[in-house]
Amino acid sequence: MTDDLPLNHALLPAGLCDLLPPEAETEAASVEAIMDVFAAHGYQRVKPPLLEFEDALLVGTGAAMADQTFRLLDPDSHRMMGLRADMTPQVARIATTRLAHLPRPLRLCYAGQCLRVRASGLAAERQVAQAGLELIGHDSPEADAEIAQVGAEALAGLGLTRVSFDLTMPPLVPTLLAEAGLPLPARTALGRALDRKDAAAVAEHGGPLAGTLTDLLLAAGSADRALAALLGAALTPGARAHAERLAATVAAIRARAPHLRLTVDPVEFRGLRYHTGVTLTVFAPGRHEELARGGRYSCGGEGGEPATGLTLYPDAVLRAAPPRETRPRLFIPAGTDAARAAALRAEGYATVAGLDPEADPPAEARRLACPFFLTAAGPVALAVE
Repeated sequence: MTDDLPLNHALLPAGLCDLLPPEAETEAASVEAIMDVFAAHGYQRVKPPLLEFEDALLVGTGAAMADQTFRLLDPDSHRMMGLRADMTPQVARIATTRLAHLPRPLRLCYAGQCLRVRASGLAAERQVAQAGLELIGHDSPEADAEIAQVGAEALAGLGLTRVSFDLTMPPLVPTLLAEAGLPLPARTALGRALDRKDAAAVAEHGGPLAGTLTDLLLAAGSADRALAALLGAALTPGARAHAERLAATVAAIRARAPHLRLTVDPVEFRGLRYHTGVTLTVFAPGRHEELARGGRYSCGGEGGEPATGLTLYPDAVLRAAPPRETRPRLFIPAGTDAARAAALRAEGYATVAGLDPEADPPAEARRLACPFFLTAAGPVALAVE
């Protein structure tokens, strides 16, 4: 009977995992490398708590993450709390409360773990690492371009130099459908069709917009081609304003980072529900999972400060990036001079000290997974077996 089986203490809930050596060290070093790039561009680090009161966590931008948030009762205050599913709403709260007195634009960055009720997209993880930056209090293509440039620089520092930035404008299609006067059932059907990239259904439900929407659907791809189709289309005034802002953002990114590969999907509007303008999704060649995602939103909810940001997903980034070398492990016998050991660490070794005298240092080094051992003459590599 299954009740008689021994308890497996290594078994974890679906979507959660242990990160073991050397991957845990690699992830930590990579996150700090990302954060160093953010700091070099003037982004100041904040550290929100894992838990917040539900009524503070799930308002404004946080409302979009309500269905992904774990909730629990605080035994101290007897109030409901939420375990963060995304850090951007927390940074927005900090900016509009604790840091409301600071001059704008405000540049903040963060890194931490989030927990979600369900896995999303192609990834199976429910615990998600994030490292991101937010530029708050400035609404311009130049602000959007800065976020893209700094994010690309952080990825390049990890060896990802051929990424592509996919730009979308989530409000464009809803604005076009509403201003064109399409009835709600048709707008709903068109939303589903565009989400599935179903040109036949778009033609069926599009009415007077069928031709325009079909052309835009098929124009997705390189930024130049997509923008030419978008700006040449018969758009309503509000939709045209969104299209021109998207084009201005592409131009601003190219001015800052001309090497970046930019793609545009004129009719994609799935972004996170709090996005109010240009959004960015970053991919690596040959991979389908997102390396980063971000875009423009209203900090503090509707009517709040303009803001834009980009969140990198270190787990996905490391899967796509070239392998990073870890510090070589060097076994040093018991009694090794402390100054000599410190000098070896300064040279880049991770020193693993023997705690008892060893008759066979090479054997002990091999047992402890150290590819090097220390001799009187200096570090020596173990012979390959």
